[in-house]
Amino acid sequence: MINITLPDGSVRQYSKGVTGLEIATSISEGLARNVLAVKVNGSVWDLSRPIEEDASVQLLTWNDDLGKNTFWHSSAHLLAEALEELYPGIKFGIGPPVENGFYYDVDLGEGKTFSQDDFAKVEQKMLELARAKNEYKRQEVSKADAIKYFTEKGDQYKLDLLQDLEDGTITFYTQGKFVDLCRGPHIPNTGFIKAAKLMNVAGAYWRGDEKSKQLTRIYGITFPKQKELTEYLERLEEAKKRDHRKLGKELELFAFSEKVGMGLPLWLPKGTLLRERLEQFMRKAQVKAGYQPVVTPHIGSKELYVTSGHYEKYGADSFQPIKTPNENEEFLLKPMNCPHHCEIYKTRPRSYKELPVRFAEFGTVYRYEQSGELHGLTRVRGFTQDDAHIFCRPDQVKEEFIKVIDLVLYVFKALGFEDYTAQVSLRDPENKAKYIGSDENWEKAESAIIEAAAEKGLTTVTELGEAAFYGPKLDFMVRDALGRKWQLGTIQVDYNLPERFQLEYIGADNAKHRPVMIHRAPFGSLERFVAVLIEHCGGNFPLWLSPEQFAILPISEKYQDFAQQVYDRLQQDDIRGFVDNRDEKIGRKIRDAEVSKVPYMLIVGEKEQENGAVSVRKHGEGDLGTMTVDEFIATFQSKIAEILNN
Repeated sequence: MINITLPDGSVRQYSKGVTGLEIATSISEGLARNVLAVKVNGSVWDLSRPIEEDASVQLLTWNDDLGKNTFWHSSAHLLAEALEELYPGIKFGIGPPVENGFYYDVDLGEGKTFSQDDFAKVEQKMLELARAKNEYKRQEVSKADAIKYFTEKGDQYKLDLLQDLEDGTITFYTQGKFVDLCRGPHIPNTGFIKAAKLMNVAGAYWRGDEKSKQLTRIYGITFPKQKELTEYLERLEEAKKRDHRKLGKELELFAFSEKVGMGLPLWLPKGTLLRERLEQFMRKAQVKAGYQPVVTPHIGSKELYVTSGHYEKYGADSFQPIKTPNENEEFLLKPMNCPHHCEIYKTRPRSYKELPVRFAEFGTVYRYEQSGELHGLTRVRGFTQDDAHIFCRPDQVKEEFIKVIDLVLYVFKALGFEDYTAQVSLRDPENKAKYIGSDENWEKAESAIIEAAAEKGLTTVTELGEAAFYGPKLDFMVRDALGRKWQLGTIQVDYNLPERFQLEYIGADNAKHRPVMIHRAPFGSLERFVAVLIEHCGGNFPLWLSPEQFAILPISEKYQDFAQQVYDRLQQDDIRGFVDNRDEKIGRKIRDAEVSKVPYMLIVGEKEQENGAVSVRKHGEGDLGTMTVDEFIATFQSKIAEILNN
């Protein structure tokens, strides 16, 4: 008998050689019908693979990310099987799962092409094959037999892949008539796949080498229910409407210029107001939390980043050193703020009594992302982080973690991000050599993070081996209004930089000690955060954040003076907006304000002027009635307070 530990901590005994499917069946028939794969001691296996020793086991369904990953990996094989039937002689490169679906790189043969016109027949063939419910069968194969098989088949790409594999590590997977070189795992059979859609076709060089042959990369996605595919396609259409690049242009928030340079955003006046409002919001929260503001240069001596290790990590793929007239002097554009903050900490001796020390900066950093990876504001070459670094004693790590969690949750609530999980990233206990620092410090830091997350009641997932080499971390994974997952907010514990920079404090024993360094950035980068926020709210920003909170719409020219008086009064209370004095009918002004997503439209005419009032319309809701200006201000301010103070 062997002991199987389930995610809830319960332990069940089974006969040696039990499979994941048998474990699922012993729990419930419903689970057995829906389980796709099994996670055994951190590795994902086929459900039919025997478990020979005591293990921690998680049964994976479509509701688990790793379950979807396995489903889409198997779907890539189904795509390949369909293509092989429809295009005899086709050769296959690689076919991995991706975040949403899968792709397969294929060589159709000389002179043959594949386009969107071919999608429907391939989708139809995939579903036809899926209905056969063919099993995905795993087979261990010797290297010699594998080479023989693909030589006879004439597939040079699989032969190329085999060169890097060792005998005893090679497996084939077969479903129906299709055989592929693959380490797996896979779902039990093709019958789980009920809906299929090809999404795109592109070119891709074999192994990413421009000197190699260009293959055809076919992207697809599948689901266990047709309804889920329909909903996914509807979300994609909605995502196109919400694309931050589209809305950023329409709402006049930001732009890019080839003359300025790729990946270097230009913030327009309205976008700058939005960005500054976010900064003010965070600065105010940080002051309350005991952070001290600092400012550091956009460049630093190359030696600074050699000391920190960032030059070794980023140097080859980053902007190249800036040379000065001094032959031995080189600077780098700042890729990280933390080395500068370490040097600020070192400007004077520190006592245990003054720790923690918290330095915060909206610091702009630069990284040379490849041109093909640039994407609107989500992937840029120059971006500003809401960076902070906390220098504390080891016994303060947990308390500081809880305070940072509070700050992150405050940000999420104020901006309408309600669906999130926290990923606890720990070191791999089987490979401690990958990490620096003592076991004692690691255990303290990991316990502090786990306990802090538990005390705050966070929904967490734990990932072994996902810690940074210098310490464990907590990453916040947020789902937006369309169900897409983004990483927003991170907290990291660092024993590395204090060691590299020889940071110290004098303890109660009058001896020198190393502080622990906590990195945190609730926004991450302002650019990426704004992009996610735009798409999450569709450009309908929270009232307190909207660049233009009102538009005053005079019915005709003779009410423009009164409109200006209302404007001046609102400005006194820091309510931002504009007067629309265009020679247009009021209906057109209202429509334009709606398109621009202005939260409040204040219409002024004869009655309003006589009564010192405004007729109020709310974006997306319509007429709210007539209010005095003071009544509107009170209503407006109560809405802001409700969002920020709850």
